[in-house]
Amino acid sequence: MKTGLIVVLLSSAATLAAFQALPKCSAVDPDTAKAGDTVSVTCQNADKANVSDMYLTDGTDDTKVAVMDHTEDKIKFQVPKIKAGRYHIAFLNANKSSMIEQPVVLTVE
Repeated sequence: MKTGLIVVLLSSAATLAAFQALPKCSAVDPDTAKAGDTVSVTCQNADKANVSDMYLTDGTDDTKVAVMDHTEDKIKFQVPKIKAGRYHIAFLNANKSSMIEQPVVLTVE
C-alpha cells in the first residue's frame, strides 16, 4: 500500500511541475513613451522560469524588447524604435511554445 501511495505522489508532483504559471500584467508605467524610454511593467508570475522573451504587439507585428531588469513581479525594458501606436505587452513562455498577450497597453509616440 505504501508503494502505491509513493507512486501516486511522485506522479502528481511530476504533473504539477509540467504546468507553468501564466504571467499576468496589471500596469505599465508610464503608459505613454517614446523610442529609447524605459518602461516598467507590473506583473505576477513573470519570472524567468515562466517567461522567455517579451514583445510589444499591435496585433499584426510582434517586436522584441530589450529587457533591462527582470523579476517575478516587475520588468523594466527599453522601448524599441517602432511606429507610433498602441501596443499590448506579450510574453513568449519559457518553453517557447506559445505567446501570451497581456491586457495592458503601452502607447508609443
